[in-house]
Amino acid sequence: MMNEANLKTDTNIKLPLSFIIFALIAFAASQIVLFVNSGDLLAGEFRLPKIWMSAHFMLLGFALMTAMGAMYQLIPVTFLTPIWNQGFGFVQFAVTAIGLSSFAILLGYRPNLAIHGAILFIIGVLMFLFQMAMTLRARKERNIMSYFIIYALTSLLLTIIFGFMLAYNLAFGEFFAHLSVLLSHITFGVAGWFTLLIFTLSYKLVPMFSLSHGFSMKWSKAALSLYLIGLISTIFSYWVELAGLRLIGFLFLFLGFGCFFLDMREILGKRMKKKLDQPFTFSIFAILNGLIVHFLALIAVLIKNNNPVLWGWLVFLYIFTWIIYSILGYLYKIIPFLWWTHKYSEKSGKEKVPLLKDLLNEKLGSFLYSLFVFSLAGILLSIALNTGTLLFIFFGLQALASIIYGMSIIAVLFK
Repeated sequence: MMNEANLKTDTNIKLPLSFIIFALIAFAASQIVLFVNSGDLLAGEFRLPKIWMSAHFMLLGFALMTAMGAMYQLIPVTFLTPIWNQGFGFVQFAVTAIGLSSFAILLGYRPNLAIHGAILFIIGVLMFLFQMAMTLRARKERNIMSYFIIYALTSLLLTIIFGFMLAYNLAFGEFFAHLSVLLSHITFGVAGWFTLLIFTLSYKLVPMFSLSHGFSMKWSKAALSLYLIGLISTIFSYWVELAGLRLIGFLFLFLGFGCFFLDMREILGKRMKKKLDQPFTFSIFAILNGLIVHFLALIAVLIKNNNPVLWGWLVFLYIFTWIIYSILGYLYKIIPFLWWTHKYSEKSGKEKVPLLKDLLNEKLGSFLYSLFVFSLAGILLSIALNTGTLLFIFFGLQALASIIYGMSIIAVLFK
């Protein structure tokens, strides 16, 4: 078992769990919406209100809220500094959850009114960024992980700014260059905020879950530098016509991700735990997926394939097989440990308490991860065969897996 000090902090456990429970509900909602509207995806239609609603429930409701909850727990562990104000954190959760829910629902049914939900959601995110800034400010020393977090949070801020610009266009007509704003919003969100954050969490969690020692992280500085160059170059390519700029951007994104991949390979190569847990293996699988999708995107730019349907599915694969799979794997490991530490760590050795492995059904987890992969493979096959019935079935299986996954995580809190 991991040393309990690895994740134990003075953070009130109700704070990160509030975010995570909301996130699990949002994830199930996003998959149900995709299931109901699967016919639109068969036609390659991604820029539709119901698809926007699903995407925002998945990326903001699930991925962002999970990330916020995880950071409330892991920032004190990683940087050895307490959260600035936990009471402020509960208020921030309420504001963000209400704003996000109203924003996503309005996107699906009344896009012209979505800006009203967006404003409240943005206030919640700005509160979170202020909380993190005040927390990190207390730590004077800077290391490479500090810079990963700082640039991830900066990307989140820019994602929100471009998102507000999109909402403004929907409400009042196109004032900003809509396509450039949309591409910047997506890129800062999925490649900037989420990818840089998962890099940071992986540098902390992969050694912890694999019991690795003696690794160097020698590629971490190159990973951050190259990825940032790629991110900035790609964003600029949406706004200025400069030959080769987008190719340079995607090349550096791939190289940066490749450096991160090399670090993860070294860490796993020096692990003491030979047999890795299934949830953790799923997160490692996600890292390989991220590298592959970066490579496919680079090839698409190299051959100048601008087919919006192709890029729509590449973004879908990147979000699901890299970002969502990473979170699904890590969350299945983190929640039982946090709950066991909170409820039983002080009783351990004094009275009979359940083992960590008793809190979660490992076999159910393995089945669910297999179902997620099977469902996604079926979705891609359905698209290739242009078969609406199969697509409906596989999106249904994916929705079912998301519901059972959420219920299995929440069930831990009753043990």
